[in-house]
Order: sequence, then structure tokens, then C-alpha cells
Amino acid sequence: MNRKDKILVTGGSGFIGTNLMDFLLSQDYNVLNIDIYGPPKKEHEKYWRKLDICDFLLLEQFVLECSPDIVIHLAARTDLNGKSPEDYKANTLGVENLLKVLDKITVKQAIFASSMYVCKPGYKPEKFDDYRPHTEYGISKVETENLIKKHNPKYLWSIVRPTSIWGPYFGEPYNLFFKMVLSRKYFHMGKRACKKTYGYIGNVIYQIMSILNADSEDVLGKVFYLGDYEPYDITEWADEIAEVAGFKIPNIPFFVFRIGGWFGDFLKICGIKFPMTSFRLKNMTTDNIHDLSLIQQIAPDMPVNRITGVERTVKWMKKT
Repeated sequence: MNRKDKILVTGGSGFIGTNLMDFLLSQDYNVLNIDIYGPPKKEHEKYWRKLDICDFLLLEQFVLECSPDIVIHLAARTDLNGKSPEDYKANTLGVENLLKVLDKITVKQAIFASSMYVCKPGYKPEKFDDYRPHTEYGISKVETENLIKKHNPKYLWSIVRPTSIWGPYFGEPYNLFFKMVLSRKYFHMGKRACKKTYGYIGNVIYQIMSILNADSEDVLGKVFYLGDYEPYDITEWADEIAEVAGFKIPNIPFFVFRIGGWFGDFLKICGIKFPMTSFRLKNMTTDNIHDLSLIQQIAPDMPVNRITGVERTVKWMKKT
């Protein structure tokens, strides 16, 4: 990849997309963003075009006119609240449309975003096509990956599975952890601490750029988990967030959280949001560690440590 390449980012107004646009623009890359939503940063607006990737004709017209050299496909519905495949057609029909359109131009390279939720938390796949989704969102991302692999594009392509990514411009559900800690609504769960693969957004952008600049044999047709290389101990991480904010977190017996989860389940039925549900509690207490050795081979040196990431994130949250 070089500075003259025209880069198209789909979903560049989202969390990862906003940070990626920030980086690319800071490095003077020629970049455009298509998204159904406007960017959260005003300085990104002139690089944005409102477009629904589920609309094949409009997508085709734009891409043929734009004729990008590099495509980074991030556009998707990413929440877990959908009840049917139709709710996630942006993840399936959207990628199917994009694959068809890219066949009509000369593309050097494309990165397609999937998700760690192609497997349920705690399940360790033996290989990359060993799927075990537990939500409609996860099922849609399995279909996303299968569509790409079946299509087998003639250009250089890779699939990335972001893990639990956090940092400035993040939204639900990952900002809820920070919000709970900073509002002093988070308490340590007795001795039920778990470890998970999380990733600071600055490190994920570095990993994406490393894929774009790697040798073709190292990335062609490969699937990469994205995140920080050392799993997080949730108790330690929460203490780091609280320390930046200037307080300490108390310890509460685990059964209290279980009651809170049941209470949250009841409120959810009533249409009321509550920071804890049984589903969220299970996620918070289940180890979920992914193998990032493949991406580590081409992106070995993370640019941002966790403490620095926490400081930057807390500072951003105070401004918003």
C-alpha cells in the first residue's frame, strides 16, 4: 500500500471506522467513507457519503465512480439485540453486494470485518471454520465469512475478527464497563474474576495497517483475531480505570450480582435498560481468550499500553 492508493472505508462513521479514518487522514492517505450515519467528527464530514450497502444499485454506482484501490469493510449491525436474520441483512446482503461490485473494478486489497462472536464466549475453535455462534449477530457473521470464502476474490483479501475493542468513540456494550466503573456502580465479584481478550483501539488500527502493509503470502485468505496480546484480568483492569479516576473499588459477594442479573432480566422484559442482566453476567464471568499469534507475527509491537489507553479513554469520556 502506498500514499497514492485510494482507500474506501465502509462503516467509517462507527467506532473502529472513526479511529481508522482519523489515522488515515493524519497520514495524508486518500480516503473516503460510506455509511448510513454521519461521522461523529465534523472534520470527517467532507470524506463521507451517505450510502446503504444493502442498496446494490447505489453501491455499484458509487464504487464504480470511486474505483478504490483498497477497501476496508467495517459496515455492519453489531449489537446483539436482533431477533431474526433480517435484522442483520447489512452483515449478509451488504457483504454479498460489495463482493459483486468489487468484481467489476481492479482492487489491490480488501479487508473484511467479521467478529469474535462467530463462536460463543468460552468456546475455543480448533480451526477458523469451526463455528459456534450463540446469537443472531454471530450467525450473520458466520454467513459473512462463508460468503467471502465461497466467493474467493481474485484480489488480496483477509478477514479480521475484532475481539472486545475499547477506546475513544466506542459505544455499547463495551463503553458500559467504563461507565459502570466511573459512576461507581461496578464492584468486584468476590473471587469470580475472569480473563478475556480485549483490545485498545489504537492497537487494532496498528494491526489493520500491518495487514495492509504485509507480504501477500502472509495475509492472503487469512483470518486474524484483533486485540491486545495479553489477556486482561477484569479485576486488575477495573482497578486501573478507577485509579485514573481517583477512587478504589469495593468487593461484593457474587450472589448479589446474580440477583442483579435476574432483576435486569425482568426490567428488560418491561423494556427498561439496566446495567446488569444474566446474559451480561455470564459474559463477565466467563474466560474468553483468543489466539492472536497469527496477527502478532506481522504486528509484533503494540504502540499503546493498557494504562495509556485507559487514560486516553477516560479523558475522552469526560469531554463527551
